[in-house]
Amino acid sequence: MRTELFDYELPPQQIAQSPVEPRDASRLMVVHRATEEIEHRTFRDIVDYLRPGDLLVLNQTRVIPARLFGWKTGTGGRVELLLLKRRNGNTWEALVRGKGLRPGTRIALGGAGGVGPETRGQEARIHAEVVRATKAGGRLIRFDEPVEPLLEELGVIPLPPYIHEPLEDPERYQTVYGRIEGSVAASTAGLHFTPELLVDVRRMGVELAFLTLHIGLDTFRPVKEERIQDHQIHTEWYELTAPVAEQINRARLEGRRVMAVGTTVVRALESAGGAASPLAADDCGPQGEACGWRTVSAYNGPTDLFIYPGYDFRVVEAMITNFHLPRSTLLMLVSAFAGRELILHAYQEAIGLGYRFFSFGDAMVLL
Repeated sequence: MRTELFDYELPPQQIAQSPVEPRDASRLMVVHRATEEIEHRTFRDIVDYLRPGDLLVLNQTRVIPARLFGWKTGTGGRVELLLLKRRNGNTWEALVRGKGLRPGTRIALGGAGGVGPETRGQEARIHAEVVRATKAGGRLIRFDEPVEPLLEELGVIPLPPYIHEPLEDPERYQTVYGRIEGSVAASTAGLHFTPELLVDVRRMGVELAFLTLHIGLDTFRPVKEERIQDHQIHTEWYELTAPVAEQINRARLEGRRVMAVGTTVVRALESAGGAASPLAADDCGPQGEACGWRTVSAYNGPTDLFIYPGYDFRVVEAMITNFHLPRSTLLMLVSAFAGRELILHAYQEAIGLGYRFFSFGDAMVLL
C-alpha cells in the first residue's frame, strides 16, 4: 500500500498552537463507521455516545521534562538533548542539537528547567558522554549518574515541533489522570477530559481502566518509505497489569463495549490481544457479542505493532482520538479502524469547518 494514499493538505493556521479552556470545550467530530454519518458536537457531549457498561480504557502515562540544555566541556558549544528512552543503566537514546557531537564528546548540563538554552557559565549539575550515533540520527548518551532525579530541576517539557508558542502551564500537556512518568509526548486524546467529566462518565455506569504506554517522538514522524509495509515502526514500552487484563476480558465476555482513549491505548490493547487465545464458542457473552474476539494477557515490555489498513482488530470496538499528521502511522491506524476513504473524507470536512488539528486540537470519536 502506497504511503501517498495517507497524505492531505492542511492550512497551517489550523495547527493548534495552544489548548482550549476548559479542556472539554474542544470540538468533537462523531463518526459512525457503519452508516458513515458524521456529527459535530463539543467534547463534553461524549457522554451522549457512551452507554452504561462500556469500558473506557485510558493511558495513565505522564510526560517527563525530557528537554535538557548544556554545553560541551571542551569548547563551551551549546548542546540540546531530547531524551527519548532509557536503554540501560544510565544510557539514554536522545535527539541532539549542537555541532561536533561525536563519540567521546563530554557534555555538562546545568541550570533550572525553563531557563532556556543559555546555560553556559552556570555550574554543571551532571555530566554525560556521547557513546555513538543511532540509525535514526540521534545519539546514545551515557550520564555519569542517574539523570532521572534531576529532570524536574534541569529539564523542560518537550512540545511537538509544530507547536511554536510557549506553554504557560506545563500541566496542560498532561492528562488529568496521568501518574506514571515516562513519555516524551502526551497521550493527546486524553487531554480533553476534565475531572468533572470523568466523574460524570462513571456516574452513568461507564467503567474505567488504566494502562501505561510511554510515548516516543517517532509518533510524529511521517513515514518516508514509498510503501507503508517497508516502514520500520518504532517500539514503545507498555504495561497492562493482570487486574486490568481481567477487566477487559470480563467486559468482552459480558458483551460490553471496549473503547480506547487514544491510539496509544489501541496499540497496547491490540498488542496484548495479539498473542492471546481466541474466545471459545461457548464464551460469547449473553447475546454472542464477544464471538470472534480475543482475550488479552497481562504484559510488561516493548511493542512494535504496526497497525495499517488490512489489520484485523481483536479488542478495540470504539476509540477517541485527535486529528493526526499526514503520512503518519497514527493516521494509518485510524484508517485501518474506520476505513481510509471515510477518514480522509472526515478530515476534509473538519478542515472545511475550521477544526483545530494535532496535539492541542479537537477530537474525534469513531463508533
